[in-house]
Amino acid sequence: MIRIDNVTYTYPKGERPALSCFSADFQRGEITAVSGRNGCGKTTLTKLAAGLLRPSAGRVLIDGEDIRGLDLPQVGKKAGYIFQNPNRQLFCDTVYNETAYGLRSAGVDERRIGESVDFYLDYFGLSAYRDVYPGKLSLGEKQRLALAAVLILGTDYLILDEPTTGLDVC
Repeated sequence: MIRIDNVTYTYPKGERPALSCFSADFQRGEITAVSGRNGCGKTTLTKLAAGLLRPSAGRVLIDGEDIRGLDLPQVGKKAGYIFQNPNRQLFCDTVYNETAYGLRSAGVDERRIGESVDFYLDYFGLSAYRDVYPGKLSLGEKQRLALAAVLILGTDYLILDEPTTGLDVC
């Protein structure tokens, strides 16, 4: 479970908290949607849950472990994050390398990486773009690529900020 425990977060140079005394539990395997008007703290909440931001007050726990004691790669092994804008997350030279990046960073052997990348590219309908620069993809294709690059890591939690932004009609 991801537990947000009485969390307050104020951005640097912020005059008032973006999130104040907020608590919630998000169970593994459940799908939870958070909705609200622009600027109400949804993105701040997702970044706190993924360890990209650290609370000004309160705690964020993943499976009972306070993330204050973890660095970002350690949190990332537990909770994968998809940015609202996939352009902020994609940086490799090809779709294949983007999908393989996390596994390579973890020291996985190339044979297993190849099998996993092939599976996810096929699953997300991106096989034809294997050698294409990610910047050439449509916004929906970039979103699917970001999903593939995170899901391939097998994290326990997947946190999506505005998951339907830019998706193509299928």
